[in-house]
Amino acid sequence: MTSMTRSPNDPMRVIVIGGGAAGMMAAIAAADAGAEVTLFERNDRVGKKLRITGKGRCNVTNDCDLNEFLTNVPTNPRFLYTALARFSTADTKEFFEAEGVALKTERGKRVFPVSDRAGDIVSAMERACLNRGVHIVHKKVQNMLVENGSVLGVTTADGDVYADSVIVCTGGKSYSMTGSDGDGYRFAKAAGHTVTLLGPSLVPLVAEGNLCASMQGLSLKNVNLRVIEVATGKAVFEDFGEMLFTHFGLTGPLVLSASAHLLDIMPGKYEVRIDLKPALDEKTLDNRILADFEKYRNRDLINALDDLLPQKMIAPFVDLCCIDPRKKVHSVTREERERMVHTLKAMTVPIRGFRPLNEAIVTRGGVAVKEIQPKTMRSKLVSGLYFAGEIIDVDAYTGGFNLQIAFSTAVLAGTSAAYGE
Repeated sequence: MTSMTRSPNDPMRVIVIGGGAAGMMAAIAAADAGAEVTLFERNDRVGKKLRITGKGRCNVTNDCDLNEFLTNVPTNPRFLYTALARFSTADTKEFFEAEGVALKTERGKRVFPVSDRAGDIVSAMERACLNRGVHIVHKKVQNMLVENGSVLGVTTADGDVYADSVIVCTGGKSYSMTGSDGDGYRFAKAAGHTVTLLGPSLVPLVAEGNLCASMQGLSLKNVNLRVIEVATGKAVFEDFGEMLFTHFGLTGPLVLSASAHLLDIMPGKYEVRIDLKPALDEKTLDNRILADFEKYRNRDLINALDDLLPQKMIAPFVDLCCIDPRKKVHSVTREERERMVHTLKAMTVPIRGFRPLNEAIVTRGGVAVKEIQPKTMRSKLVSGLYFAGEIIDVDAYTGGFNLQIAFSTAVLAGTSAAYGE
């Protein structure tokens, strides 16, 4: 148990709850600002979720400017303006390179460690904490101590630990096996904060029927994907890139980003339309099919599409077009060919729902931004209380944006907590 009293000449005592991306960066920032920092992490090592991000490669940020960054944040982007201006994507790159991690920029401006090892990012952050004197304690925080509108510290199994400021960086509820079980939301609610409706974001989509399962494992590149609201015919999302068919439905970068736009998903409300040949208009595509038919004029249709489609897609595609797969290509009618063109330009997958929250990359929802000062990340309701990272009601598309939000809000929270701002 630490003492509740502090001499005016002593450094500010800051407690950080959570040793993930936001927690470690908040601790580093607070220590750099002169605070005495204690970081509580419930797991036996820090950065457990960070180690598995980006399929173990860790997409640390996106090398874009502030305005472009904010266009990739569908939820409360303006709230993040000060945090991103204070600690930008360039600052993130500079930080990790100064800590000895060489970085590289790939397609889509995604930034990774040259080693392709997320563990190098975690090790650099842990080393930065220890070099700055951050005290890392591997214990679960049970509750926050809040009295008369001020936070006093936290409670663990060993008793109360007092501090001048507490930063909550507990993450969301996705990947619960890493320790993100929603404790931070409980802390926030107990302190009087509103927690908005929680759900999965950047999560695979479950499809109706067996079409996707019949193409399980097939990855597509350079396709255009649209999500259509069936009742209105309106496109709620459209982008170009990569996706993957699975036994349950769809996943991959395009699909994960699309999921961030589906706030009220239910069976029959949305369908995905995939343009398999976005570089070709319908007339050009029809001519391409005719050329293939001439080349393979004596073959069955099922054996004449290898130049047009991946092998795993051919049988499901022909079935979608309602054409006899054993029909000779020289017998395929114009109407049947038109169906082929239409299916190539808009292969339709009805969507039933999301995969479970614990499979989501991030959690949608969190502590309401109207109750947090955007210039400091300090609670508007409780003195000395700060929030950073995924626990806040902000989320972005895939591509390094969510980790950058964690870093930027953490630096702002850590610095503000150290100065008592």
